[in-house]
Amino acid sequence: MSSAATGYKASATLPLRAEIRRQATRRRTHLALGFMVLLPLIILLAFEFGGGDDDANGGGSFASLVDLATSGGLNFALFSIFVSASFLLVVVVALFCGDTVASEASWGSLRYLLAIPVPRARLLGVKLVVALGYSLTALLTLGATALLVGTLRYGWHPLGSTVAAEIPAGEGVLRLLAILGYLAVTLLGVAGLAFLLSVLTDAALGAVGGAVLLWILSSILDQITALGSLRDFLPTHFSDAWLGLLSTPMQTDDVVKGAISAVCYATLFWSIAFYRFTRKDVTS
Repeated sequence: MSSAATGYKASATLPLRAEIRRQATRRRTHLALGFMVLLPLIILLAFEFGGGDDDANGGGSFASLVDLATSGGLNFALFSIFVSASFLLVVVVALFCGDTVASEASWGSLRYLLAIPVPRARLLGVKLVVALGYSLTALLTLGATALLVGTLRYGWHPLGSTVAAEIPAGEGVLRLLAILGYLAVTLLGVAGLAFLLSVLTDAALGAVGGAVLLWILSSILDQITALGSLRDFLPTHFSDAWLGLLSTPMQTDDVVKGAISAVCYATLFWSIAFYRFTRKDVTS
């Protein structure tokens, strides 16, 4: 005798497109993606109406980056990514991946989803894929908007660099895409950590905030040189390795190490999340 109802198919429960639509209606999705569009405009306005040469003269290496940012669309996009990579993108990815399960639990709707019934592994898998999809969309939205805004204002010129000679515009686009790709991979660590915390707690804010705080803690520990080679095992140690993609020739050793590290951490966190969720009592 079959234990499943006639016509029941686990693969038909919680379709991917349904979850995409559900998340698309969320206010946090609108705010996160909207800010990815707004940030390049804010940076552009800051350049247009901000301080002049007196501020730049004392700015050191950051002032050099500002000068590069206003020399072409590719450079403006690169600057926008640079100022966003260490914190803003971390928050956005943590928001999409940390809120996805914990919010359902806090609303009391998680148990109803499981009662449909949606298999637990499928529910987690669909939510993870959609969260990662929106995280990637946010990253690409930031890059595309910054490139468009910067090109319209500063023109189409070679990609400048503080560590190498100018890179032709065509190749510069490929370098920019490679940087975005590397950031997408390294942010998998944040996604894995936030998703794990989302499974462990019913408080979405705790999952998102916990992931961001732990990522910041890792960044702080990475600055402590006394830790020596132990820093190589921190998830944030290779966060800036994408700068090697701007050199001539490209330096990819740390990029490869960073990608492997991120995938390993993400796989570990997701494995724990699936193991815990498929065995926990869901009461909310």
